[in-house]
Amino acid sequence: MERVNQTFFLSHGSPTLSIDDKLEARHFFRSWKDKVFPQNPKSILVISAHWDTEFPSVNTVLRNSTIYDFNGFPDPMYKLKYEAPGAIELAKRVRELLMGGGGMKRVDEDTERGLDHGAWVPLMLMYPDADIPVCQLSVQSSQSGTYHYNMGKALAPLKDEGVLIIGSGSATHNLRKLEFSITDGSAVPWALEFDHWLRDSLLQGRYGDVNEWEEKAPNAKMAHPWPEHFYPLHVAMGAVGDDAKAEQIHTSWQFGTLSYSSYSFTSSL
Repeated sequence: MERVNQTFFLSHGSPTLSIDDKLEARHFFRSWKDKVFPQNPKSILVISAHWDTEFPSVNTVLRNSTIYDFNGFPDPMYKLKYEAPGAIELAKRVRELLMGGGGMKRVDEDTERGLDHGAWVPLMLMYPDADIPVCQLSVQSSQSGTYHYNMGKALAPLKDEGVLIIGSGSATHNLRKLEFSITDGSAVPWALEFDHWLRDSLLQGRYGDVNEWEEKAPNAKMAHPWPEHFYPLHVAMGAVGDDAKAEQIHTSWQFGTLSYSSYSFTSSL
């Protein structure tokens, strides 16, 4: 079994990523196996912003259904399917790690839930054959960045077991501030400032600052009025460790305030 020495935080942006060829980010995701991560993982663990629960939860299904957790989008999007195999063994291993080294008192198993669009939209572009088993893990928006970083640390052994860990969220996420008149791929100043702070903090290894983003980052509450789209980043960071080397693997913008900035974290070991 080949060790996976990287984790990833991917900004999945708008659900239209699934059909809109004009989006730069769509081409980035489609180039995944050729340009970003050629290794074939044994299975994939996705920590998605679109599954937010009081206690950590994993889905234990034989085959993943496709959840259309968005409204008012073009009809063709509701006909797309991504029915990757479930990863029940991985789900149970995640539960074991979180309740063991992670010290969590409760981790739930959901025997019906499939993949929400934070998982299936990017995966459909990255692994279009849908032949790699996928498990989802929820975030807890009532908790902190440090909590999710520690969750990631507990999951670190999965890399030795051939598991690709992906945090799927958004570098900025304030849907009330989308500027639909901006169509040239530019960004408004407050969003750009936060995005640059995040990039510089990660590339300089200031993970403690990123854990305390609400106090450290400029325009933190404007960029993330609610934290669920940011916490998948902390899990991906924690799963590699304090000495991880971060790299920005993509950046682009939609509607002036929605960043697609995405990062890899590489273990030094």
